[in-house]
Amino acid sequence: EDGVGPADARPRRLDGAWHTVETNAFGLHEFVDWSRAAGVEVMEAVNLGTRGVEAARQLVEYANHPGGTALSDLRRANGHAEPFDIKLWCLGNEMDGPWQMGAKTAEEYGRLAQEAAKAMRLVDPSIELVACGSSNSGMPTFGSWEQTVLRHAYEYVDYVSLHAYYQEHDGDHASFLASAVDMDHFIESVVATADAVRAAGKHTKRINLSFDEWNVWYASGKDTPDQPHVIEREGVWREHPRIIEDEYSVTDAVVVGTFLNSLLRHGDRVKIANQAQLVNVIAPIRSEAGGPAWRQSIFWPFARTAALARGEILRVSARSDRYDAGKFGDVDLVDVAATWDAERGRVALFLAHRGLDESADVTVDLRGWTGARVTTAEVLTVPEGGDRHTASTQDAPDAVGLRPLDDVRTDDATLTLRLPALSWAVVELEVTQS
Repeated sequence: EDGVGPADARPRRLDGAWHTVETNAFGLHEFVDWSRAAGVEVMEAVNLGTRGVEAARQLVEYANHPGGTALSDLRRANGHAEPFDIKLWCLGNEMDGPWQMGAKTAEEYGRLAQEAAKAMRLVDPSIELVACGSSNSGMPTFGSWEQTVLRHAYEYVDYVSLHAYYQEHDGDHASFLASAVDMDHFIESVVATADAVRAAGKHTKRINLSFDEWNVWYASGKDTPDQPHVIEREGVWREHPRIIEDEYSVTDAVVVGTFLNSLLRHGDRVKIANQAQLVNVIAPIRSEAGGPAWRQSIFWPFARTAALARGEILRVSARSDRYDAGKFGDVDLVDVAATWDAERGRVALFLAHRGLDESADVTVDLRGWTGARVTTAEVLTVPEGGDRHTASTQDAPDAVGLRPLDDVRTDDATLTLRLPALSWAVVELEVTQS
C-alpha cells in the first residue's frame, strides 16, 4: 500500500523495528524490476505481525492476478500490465521473536499461518509458502515452536524457515570455526521435528526447509553509534542510517565456506538457502556512493559454490584429524562437500581447513570415475604478510581473494592436495564415469 504509485507521493512512516524513517522510495515495483534485471527470483514476505489474513490475500492479488479486479488493475495503472508472478511467499518473519511487533505464541501463529495460507492460495493456487520456524536454535521455544506451528499448518505450507547468525566471541576462534557443526544440528533437528509431525498427522507430503537467513554477523559496522538502540536512546529518527556494515576477514570466509558445505550436505531437505544480505549490510559486497564497490572475503566461497555446485550432491565419507573446538567438542579439521554434474562430467569438491597452524594433506578416492583432469583449483587463505584477521577494504580491495592451489595431483583413482592452514578451497575435476 505504501510502496506503490508515484514515489514522490508515497507516505513517510516511522519504522519502529530499526528506529528509522522509512521513505518507501524503493517499493514492490522497484524490487521486482531490480530482480528481473539481476536475474533472480523474488521471495516476498507478508506481514502477519501488525497486519493479517486480508492484507496478505490482497498483496497476492495485487502482485499475481492478471487483471479485472481493483487491486490487479491498480498494479496495471502503476506501470506493470503483466502480473509479477511471485511464486515464493513467507508467512511473516521471525514471529517467535519478542523483538517483533506483533510477535505470536506458537499456537497463535500456527493458526494465523494456516488461515493466511488458505486465503493466499485461493487467489493463486500455484504459489509456494514458507512458515516461520524459530528465529534461531537458541530460542527457548525451539523445537516446540516448529511442532506446534506445523501441527496447525502442515497441509497448507511447503517449507519451514531457519535463521542463524554466528560470530567469534572473546577470541574463541576454535568454537567459531566449528560453527557449521551447530548449523548441521539445527537443520537435522528441524527435519526430525517436521517428520515427527508428518508421522503423527498421517500426512503424505514432506515439509522441506528454507534456510532463508544465514551469515556471520558482528552487528558493528559503519557508523556504529547510529545503530537502532543508540538512536532510540537519543530520540533521533533518521533516514537510512549506515548500520551493520561488517568487515569480513579470512577467518570469516572459511566459516562461511563451512556453512555452504552444511547446506549442501542437507540438500535433500534444504531446498532454499539465502545468504543475508547482498550489499553493505552484513554483505559479501561493499560499496560507497560515487565510489568503488569491492568484494569482501566471504564473497568468494559463495560465488564459487554458486557457480560450480551443479547436478547431484554427493554423500561424502570423510575421515580427518580432529581438534578441540571448545563448546562443540572434537571436530574435524577438514570439512568437505562435493557435487557431481553428470551432464558436464564434472566433480566439484569444496574444502575448508579449520586449523590455524599446519597445512593439511588431503587424499580423495575417485573410484567410479576415470581420467580425472583438474579444471579448477583455487584457495582462499591468509595472504603473505597478513594474518587471520586480514580483510579486503576500500583501500585494499584485493587483500583477500582466491589464488591458485598449486599442490594438486591426480591419477586414475586418487586426487591428492595440500590445504594451507586456515583456508577454503574448491577443486573441480573433469572425469569419465566408469
